[in-house]
Amino acid sequence: MGNLLLADMNVHHLWYAIPLIVTVSLVYAATRHEEMAPILHHALRVAVWIVGFMVIVFVVLALIAWWI
Repeated sequence: MGNLLLADMNVHHLWYAIPLIVTVSLVYAATRHEEMAPILHHALRVAVWIVGFMVIVFVVLALIAWWI
């Protein structure tokens, strides 16, 4: 079932998430800090948080799809 789920995914659509994650994390970090080093450090943490949240949502949806 796992191979079937990955075969049905349009992975090329996930490439659109990369610029969105970078942009959102940089803008969010820039609203909190003024110097470049803290902005980049905070942006990296926010980007990891966003990707982690996306992975959790993907796993939950995959489990629901497998269960149904």
